[in-house]
Amino acid sequence: MPKGKKAAHYQSPAQPLTARLSRHFLLRWGAALLGLLVFLGAVWYVNRPGPDDVPTSASLRVFVPARVIAVLEDNASPDTWTEGRRIGRQTLELELLEGEYKGARLTADNFINAYFNVDVKAGGRVIVRLDVDENDAPYVLSIVNYDRGLILGGFVLFFALLLVAIGGKKGLKALLGLAFTLVCIWSLLIPLVLRGFPPIPATVLIVILTTAVSLLLLTGLSRKTLCATLGCVGGVAAAGLLAALVGVLTPINGFNMSEAEELILRAGDGGLTISGLLVCGILISSLGAVMDVAMSIASASHELHTLNPELSAGQLFRSGMNIGRDAMGTMANTLILAFAGSSMNMLLLFQIYDYPTLQIINSDMMAIEIIQGVAGSTGIILTVPLVAFLSAYFMSMPVKKRKTVNAKD
Repeated sequence: MPKGKKAAHYQSPAQPLTARLSRHFLLRWGAALLGLLVFLGAVWYVNRPGPDDVPTSASLRVFVPARVIAVLEDNASPDTWTEGRRIGRQTLELELLEGEYKGARLTADNFINAYFNVDVKAGGRVIVRLDVDENDAPYVLSIVNYDRGLILGGFVLFFALLLVAIGGKKGLKALLGLAFTLVCIWSLLIPLVLRGFPPIPATVLIVILTTAVSLLLLTGLSRKTLCATLGCVGGVAAAGLLAALVGVLTPINGFNMSEAEELILRAGDGGLTISGLLVCGILISSLGAVMDVAMSIASASHELHTLNPELSAGQLFRSGMNIGRDAMGTMANTLILAFAGSSMNMLLLFQIYDYPTLQIINSDMMAIEIIQGVAGSTGIILTVPLVAFLSAYFMSMPVKKRKTVNAKD
């Protein structure tokens, strides 16, 4: 065979392979770009002002950070029943740091009590609420709080840098997934609920979206990602269904939550549905722990199959269950202890007032905490066999052999 013809035979397979890789690259990034545009469009659509929307009184208030130049007067003193917290009044000279009146120096009274205790010194930073008099001159209406923005921002930045430093690319992807989840909750879920969209279906959609995107960012498009995503959605859905069932039987729902009174006043204006908010909170709060368990089992099953492709589906399932049992106990404790920690003040008050056990168990607050903790933990438990089964099934599926080109004549 002529050498030229043989050389052409060797070069020809590279051209379609390069073309296929290019098409794969363009399709993948094209789909990602299209998804991003759809997401941004959805965020814009649900957050656009309605024709009947009017500014709320809170949105019209003006808050700016200010620096304490000097404490002109201070008659506050420590009090015994507040564990030494100072109570009294301060007269402060403040410099506004932002806004229309940046650089202006104002004098303001700072009233300190046991609960509203913004006790400051010269050089400290506070948040003040401004108003204007009849001559359009600014004055401090009240000192609202400490200016915690820099400290909190530094704390979050430390967390992000630590996650990226230790986790590398995986840490960065996990950080992006977390940011995407928070944006979805704040910019999609809450506006949808406020506009009257049924809260439980809206939360389920957000759970599916954030789970899929977070795991795709973390591990890419693979069988492992598919198993973890399906298992996570299934586990969270199980937690929500169980909470809804117990809420109907108890009965208890969003109207029994502590913020219900304020939400009821808002519900009549925008069609907000309150009854399903309890289940929504459980779906969101259990998402992280369920995702952790689902990915742990799917990742371990993938590694086992990679090291030994001859493992059967039954062997992979048993291994996944063994791995899941170890993670299940710690994650179940995590959720229940998290809810218990957030209710520490309530538990202390129950002890202080020595309520009868019958009343404690049947109170709205305790019932909500029990439903949240147990429903979320049950979702974790059910995630284990679900992800173990999905991983065993998909990992053991035979991969279609790709045709190779024989270079020999």
